Amino acid sequence: MKKILIASAIILATAFCASAQNFMVLNTETVFRSIQEYNDAMTSLEQLGEQYQKQVDDAFAEVEEMFNDYQNQKAYLSQATRTQREDTIINREKEIVQFQESIFGQEGELLRRRVELIKPIQDRVFNTINNYAEANGYQVVLDISSNPTILYYSPSADKTETIINLLNQ
Repeated sequence: MKKILIASAIILATAFCASAQNFMVLNTETVFRSIQEYNDAMTSLEQLGEQYQKQVDDAFAEVEEMFNDYQNQKAYLSQATRTQREDTIINREKEIVQFQESIFGQEGELLRRRVELIKPIQDRVFNTINNYAEANGYQVVLDISSNPTILYYSPSADKTETIINLLNQ
């Protein structure tokens, strides 16, 4: 009887430990990079960002040129003209800063474009991961691309290629 109780306790403990290790590991960066649509969207966003940055840089160069011209001519200008030119330069600089914020800010055009292009892909990837985890009884999914505290994991727990294959079906 004692042996049966001990054996039952060992079996229960083993089953508990096995169920506690119900997790999978994947590298979402690798998953996203495997999707051509994502790569195209990122390239498009980078190009758009560079175009906007060039516009901002050109506008600031224009203001700098206006300021340098003003500095060179300042001695020859009347007080009223100086004030007017200073106001023009300051107002132009404010316009550029507002433009820059409207493009690169938290509610800027670049972020809106990113959400528009990337969000559907992210949703598809996360839904695939969720469906796979639920179908295979995984309770925890660890992303190794953004978690530097994971020191070791078994390659058998890495389901990155499985998720990539599911997305490419």
